[in-house]
This record gives sequence, C-alpha cells and structure tokens, in this order.
Amino acid sequence: MTDVVVDTNIVIWYFTNPTQLTKASENAIDSAAADGTIFVSSVTIVELIYLIEKAKVRHDVLSLLQEALDDSTTAYRLIELDRSIAEEVENIPRSIVADMPDRIIAATALHLGLPLVTSDRDIQKLSDISTIW
Repeated sequence: MTDVVVDTNIVIWYFTNPTQLTKASENAIDSAAADGTIFVSSVTIVELIYLIEKAKVRHDVLSLLQEALDDSTTAYRLIELDRSIAEEVENIPRSIVADMPDRIIAATALHLGLPLVTSDRDIQKLSDISTIW
C-alpha cells in the first residue's frame, strides 16, 4: 500500500492541469489512488477558499476536491488539524519554511510518517520529511 500526503498546489494541478505534475508526482498519486490513501490536510481547503476569493484558482477545484473527499470509493481522505499535528509544526523550522499553511501541511506528513507530494523547494529542503516531486 502506498499512502501519500499532497499539498495544495498538487491538488490544484491534479484537478486542473495534471501536465504540470512531474512523472514522479503523478506516479505517486496514481499509486496511492490505486492501492492506498491520498491524505489532504484540512488546511488545503482553507487555502483553496482563500485562493478562490482572490481569483487565483477556479472555484471548481474546491468542488472537485470536496467530491473526491466525500466519495468513499476514492482514495482521498481529509486529515484534520488536531493537537498532535499542531505541535508537530514546531519541528518544521520557520527559517526554512516560512509560510504557515506549508508548515502545517509538512507537519501533517511528518506526523503521519508519509511522503509529501510537493513542488515546494523549501519543503524539499527538510531532512525529516520524504518528498516526491
């Protein structure tokens, strides 16, 4: 079984323009979809709402993600921000990853002990998190 955590940009590209994904990231998501779980942080929903309000992302991205999360036949599962993930944020140095939503998503992957599919070069610098891009 291959489980992954995906960050917000990956969700956006997966649903709107999968050609922006690398082959490795696409393979990781496809593998998790076939035989595992694709974990999405609840922070991604907040980020999508914010980006839609700023007209940076199409509204249907949120709808597509929500449909995938609500459909028990998909591999998509929401991982909520709880105390253990919140406390894990301390292990994501702000000097490396400055953006708080990115730190929370990275902390989610760290907490779950799973690879994070991300194009974020700062997150990729973290030695405690396995990233796929």
